[in-house]
Amino acid sequence: MLYHYIYITILIILALMLFPCLIRAIKGPRIADRLVSVNMMGTMVMVMIAVLALMLDEGYLVDVCLVYAMISGGSGQSIYRYLRRNPPEGRTGGKRHR
Repeated sequence: MLYHYIYITILIILALMLFPCLIRAIKGPRIADRLVSVNMMGTMVMVMIAVLALMLDEGYLVDVCLVYAMISGGSGQSIYRYLRRNPPEGRTGGKRHR
C-alpha cells in the first residue's frame, strides 16, 4: 500500500516536470534547445510508463515503453537531420554536410 502512494507521488512530480520542458520546446530560442526538451519529455514519458507498469503490475506496459523509446530516438534523429539540412528562415544550421 505504501508503494502505491510513492508511485502516485512520482507520477505527479514527473507530470509537473513536463511543463517546463514544454515551455522550452515552444519558446526555443535555438533549435538545439527545442530538440533537447522534446527528447527530455520523451524520456520522462517513458519513465512514467515504467512507473505505471510497476504500479499496475502489467508487464505489457514495459514493452510499450521499449517501443516508445525506439520511436522517440528515431524521430529525434530524423528531426535533427532534417533541420540540419534545411534550417528555418533567418537561422543557420551550421556547416552543411552532404
